[in-house]
Amino acid sequence: MSPEAECRPDDVVVTGLGTVNPLGADVESTWSALHEGACAVRTLEHEWVESHDLPVRIGAPLAVDPAEILPPRQLRRLDRASQCALLAARQAWEQAGAPQVASQRLAVSVSPGMGPVLSVMEAWDALRDKGPRRVLPTAVPALMPNAPAAAVGIELGAHGGIHAPVSACASGAEAIAYGADLIALGRADVVVVGGTDAALHPMTVAAFGAMRALSTRNADPQTASRPFAPDRDGFVLGEGAGILVLERAAHALARGARVLAVLAGSGVTADAYDVVRPEPSGTEQERALRMALGRAGLDAGAVGHVNAHATSTPAGDVVEAGVLARTVPDAAVSATKSATGHLLGGAGGLEAVLTVMALQERWAPPTLLPAGVDPELARLGLDVVGPQGRDLPNLTAAASTSFGFGGHNVALVFARQ
Repeated sequence: MSPEAECRPDDVVVTGLGTVNPLGADVESTWSALHEGACAVRTLEHEWVESHDLPVRIGAPLAVDPAEILPPRQLRRLDRASQCALLAARQAWEQAGAPQVASQRLAVSVSPGMGPVLSVMEAWDALRDKGPRRVLPTAVPALMPNAPAAAVGIELGAHGGIHAPVSACASGAEAIAYGADLIALGRADVVVVGGTDAALHPMTVAAFGAMRALSTRNADPQTASRPFAPDRDGFVLGEGAGILVLERAAHALARGARVLAVLAGSGVTADAYDVVRPEPSGTEQERALRMALGRAGLDAGAVGHVNAHATSTPAGDVVEAGVLARTVPDAAVSATKSATGHLLGGAGGLEAVLTVMALQERWAPPTLLPAGVDPELARLGLDVVGPQGRDLPNLTAAASTSFGFGGHNVALVFARQ
């Protein structure tokens, strides 16, 4: 398709957005915070940081406590990852106008990357400290990897299928791609899609820290997440969800819905190389992006903006920078994890939301870099958006990239309508 063309009846369009994340309690507050150059990373105030003497003491907690919104029964029965997904899905569903759709034609595709970590650990703590009779009967439904998708699907009455494709930090993006495929295959007219995670727990902080995956800049939290910087030293763990409502264009237009963007193409590949390290050449990452462009019917030059996965790890950023410089050399690249931290499975969902917003506003969010871009990456030709953001008055197509442990690669391409 050509960017900003009229929707075709079978196009997959976006009609709703929702998020809860470290920067904001909804899309509007998150977007405003990005315009202000805000950063959500801070010193963690949980007592377990001190009690476990953790070497990593920074993170990006939610901007809003689900306990302020959800009723006690849902707080008791749902893991925090499911709570985030449900809150974001409600926002997206409301913006979409609560579509009137046959329940058999409504599906859900929402994934965590880590799964409901807090519920797993709470059940283990109860067993260890108090014995088996104190493990709650709600533990199993809370800790299932498909629990966030189930929570959303049950609330909406989605009989068209409830799915949870899990692929680590690419989970949210892969769930979006899967949802788009459900529509393209004629299996659904509306699909609620995205990702979620809430893994701020001493075990996960210690585990990621043991891998040397986390930044240890405890003394300077606001600049700890620095994707593409020469002295990047790891990501900052965050939490939250990003959810979109996808819809068959004919269905959306028939009910007079506002189309926010077209999900023009997606690409999903795997490195099959290492469970943690990215394959150095970036061949499969590049193939995912080219696949998305091909399915969108767009030339690489049409993509004016990319919200990069860019986690601030020494190896990962190098591989992705090469891929982007080779594949979409004219794109203005934003690394919003510098502001939000890394939401793991929620990252792909949130960054898809931000990519749609960038298309809507024709503005690329900032990359917060205290010392500029790594000269090695700049020499590749990577055009990283600076700390003020950037107006993109001619923006008609944008991409989001997501990569996960296990070698999962996902690219999404959106177009203005």
